[in-house]
Amino acid sequence: MATDELHSAGAPAGVAAAEEGEGEAAQGFSFSIWPPTQRTRDAVVRRLVDTLGGDTILCKRYGAVPAADAEPAARGIEAEAFDAAAASGEAAATASVEEGIKALQLYSKEVSRRLLDFVKSRSAAAAAAAAAPPEGEAPAAPSESEVVDPQPAE
Repeated sequence: MATDELHSAGAPAGVAAAEEGEGEAAQGFSFSIWPPTQRTRDAVVRRLVDTLGGDTILCKRYGAVPAADAEPAARGIEAEAFDAAAASGEAAATASVEEGIKALQLYSKEVSRRLLDFVKSRSAAAAAAAAAPPEGEAPAAPSESEVVDPQPAE
Protein backbone atom coordinates (compact mmCIF):
# COMPACT_ATOMS: atom_id res chain seq x y z
CA MET A 1 0.00 0.00 0.00
CA ALA A 2 1.21 3.49 -0.76
CA THR A 3 1.39 6.13 1.94
CA ASP A 4 -1.53 8.03 0.37
CA GLU A 5 -3.69 4.92 0.56
CA LEU A 6 -2.77 4.36 4.22
CA HIS A 7 -3.50 7.98 5.03
CA SER A 8 -6.89 7.93 3.28
CA ALA A 9 -7.87 4.52 4.68
CA GLY A 10 -7.43 5.64 8.31
CA ALA A 11 -9.11 9.02 7.87
CA PRO A 12 -12.84 9.62 8.32
CA ALA A 13 -14.86 9.59 5.12
CA GLY A 14 -15.35 13.37 5.00
CA VAL A 15 -11.65 14.06 5.52
CA ALA A 16 -10.57 11.52 2.90
CA ALA A 17 -13.05 12.95 0.39
CA ALA A 18 -11.85 16.48 1.07
CA GLU A 19 -8.23 15.44 0.61
CA GLU A 20 -9.00 13.67 -2.66
CA GLY A 21 -10.86 16.71 -3.99
CA GLU A 22 -7.88 19.00 -3.29
CA GLY A 23 -9.72 22.31 -3.11
CA GLU A 24 -13.19 21.07 -4.04
CA ALA A 25 -15.85 20.92 -1.32
CA ALA A 26 -16.70 17.43 -0.10
CA GLN A 27 -20.11 16.42 -1.34
CA GLY A 28 -22.69 15.56 1.28
CA PHE A 29 -20.92 17.54 4.00
CA SER A 30 -22.55 20.66 5.38
CA PHE A 31 -21.57 22.82 8.33
CA SER A 32 -24.04 25.17 9.97
CA ILE A 33 -23.53 26.88 13.29
CA TRP A 34 -26.92 28.63 13.34
CA PRO A 35 -29.58 27.74 14.28
CA PRO A 36 -28.49 25.45 17.10
CA THR A 37 -29.96 21.96 17.11
CA GLN A 38 -32.74 21.04 19.53
CA ARG A 39 -30.21 18.89 21.36
CA THR A 40 -28.00 21.94 21.91
CA ARG A 41 -30.94 24.06 23.04
CA ASP A 42 -31.96 21.34 25.51
CA ALA A 43 -28.39 21.27 26.85
CA VAL A 44 -28.58 25.04 27.40
CA VAL A 45 -31.82 24.58 29.36
CA ARG A 46 -30.27 21.83 31.51
CA ARG A 47 -27.29 24.06 32.25
CA LEU A 48 -29.59 26.95 33.17
CA VAL A 49 -31.53 24.69 35.56
CA ASP A 50 -28.25 23.62 37.18
CA THR A 51 -27.15 27.24 37.46
CA LEU A 52 -30.45 28.42 38.95
CA GLY A 53 -30.72 25.71 41.57
CA GLY A 54 -27.14 24.64 42.16
CA ASP A 55 -24.32 25.76 44.36
CA THR A 56 -23.24 28.72 42.23
CA ILE A 57 -22.08 32.25 42.94
CA LEU A 58 -25.32 33.46 41.37
CA CYS A 59 -27.37 31.43 43.88
CA LYS A 60 -25.24 32.58 46.78
CA ARG A 61 -25.78 36.20 45.86
CA TYR A 62 -29.43 36.17 44.72
CA GLY A 63 -30.78 32.94 46.21
CA ALA A 64 -31.36 29.53 44.70
CA VAL A 65 -34.48 28.85 42.65
CA PRO A 66 -36.54 25.80 43.71
CA ALA A 67 -36.39 22.93 41.19
CA ALA A 68 -40.12 23.28 40.42
CA ASP A 69 -39.56 26.90 39.36
CA ALA A 70 -36.14 26.48 37.74
CA GLU A 71 -37.21 24.28 34.79
CA PRO A 72 -39.99 26.55 33.44
CA ALA A 73 -37.85 29.64 34.05
CA ALA A 74 -34.90 28.11 32.20
CA ARG A 75 -37.09 27.13 29.24
CA GLY A 76 -38.50 30.66 29.10
CA ILE A 77 -35.05 32.27 29.30
CA GLU A 78 -33.71 30.04 26.53
CA ALA A 79 -36.74 30.52 24.27
CA GLU A 80 -36.67 34.33 24.64
CA ALA A 81 -32.93 34.41 23.94
CA PHE A 82 -33.35 32.20 20.88
CA ASP A 83 -36.18 34.36 19.55
CA ALA A 84 -34.14 37.53 20.09
CA ALA A 85 -31.15 36.07 18.25
CA ALA A 86 -33.32 34.65 15.48
CA ALA A 87 -34.93 38.05 14.97
CA SER A 88 -31.53 39.63 14.33
CA GLY A 89 -30.45 40.08 10.74
CA GLU A 90 -27.44 37.80 11.21
CA ALA A 91 -29.55 34.76 12.06
CA ALA A 92 -30.88 33.98 8.60
CA ALA A 93 -30.92 30.25 7.87
CA THR A 94 -28.89 30.81 4.71
CA ALA A 95 -26.34 33.01 6.47
CA SER A 96 -22.62 32.49 6.16
CA VAL A 97 -20.62 30.82 8.90
CA GLU A 98 -19.42 34.25 10.12
CA GLU A 99 -23.00 35.51 10.40
CA GLY A 100 -23.95 32.29 12.18
CA ILE A 101 -21.16 32.86 14.69
CA LYS A 102 -22.43 36.39 15.31
CA ALA A 103 -25.96 35.07 15.84
CA LEU A 104 -24.66 32.40 18.23
CA GLN A 105 -22.73 35.06 20.19
CA LEU A 106 -25.89 37.17 20.41
CA TYR A 107 -27.84 34.10 21.59
CA SER A 108 -25.24 33.45 24.30
CA LYS A 109 -25.29 37.07 25.47
CA GLU A 110 -29.09 37.10 25.53
CA VAL A 111 -29.19 33.90 27.63
CA SER A 112 -26.74 35.42 30.12
CA ARG A 113 -28.52 38.77 30.28
CA ARG A 114 -31.95 37.21 30.71
CA LEU A 115 -30.66 34.81 33.37
CA LEU A 116 -29.21 37.69 35.37
CA ASP A 117 -32.38 39.78 34.93
CA PHE A 118 -34.47 36.83 36.14
CA VAL A 119 -32.48 36.19 39.32
CA LYS A 120 -32.26 39.90 40.12
CA SER A 121 -36.02 40.45 39.71
CA ARG A 122 -36.79 37.32 41.72
CA SER A 123 -34.45 38.47 44.48
CA ALA A 124 -35.97 41.96 44.51
CA ALA A 125 -39.49 40.52 44.67
CA ALA A 126 -38.50 38.25 47.57
CA ALA A 127 -36.92 41.18 49.42
CA ALA A 128 -40.02 43.32 48.89
CA ALA A 129 -42.27 40.51 50.12
CA ALA A 130 -40.13 40.05 53.21
CA ALA A 131 -40.20 43.78 53.99
CA ALA A 132 -43.97 44.12 53.59
CA PRO A 133 -46.16 43.31 56.61
CA PRO A 134 -48.34 40.22 56.26
CA GLU A 135 -51.86 40.86 54.96
CA GLY A 136 -54.31 41.88 57.63
CA GLU A 137 -51.67 43.32 59.95
CA ALA A 138 -51.07 47.01 60.40
CA PRO A 139 -47.57 48.30 59.75
CA ALA A 140 -45.43 48.58 62.86
CA ALA A 141 -45.41 51.97 64.59
CA PRO A 142 -42.22 53.95 64.07
CA SER A 143 -39.70 53.84 66.88
CA GLU A 144 -38.73 56.98 68.80
CA SER A 145 -35.58 57.37 66.74
CA GLU A 146 -37.66 57.37 63.53
CA VAL A 147 -40.11 60.03 64.74
CA VAL A 148 -39.25 63.43 63.30
CA ASP A 149 -39.79 66.53 65.43
CA PRO A 150 -42.45 68.56 63.60
CA GLN A 151 -41.17 71.89 65.01
CA PRO A 152 -38.25 73.45 63.17
CA ALA A 153 -35.16 74.20 65.20
CA GLU A 154 -34.36 77.89 65.73
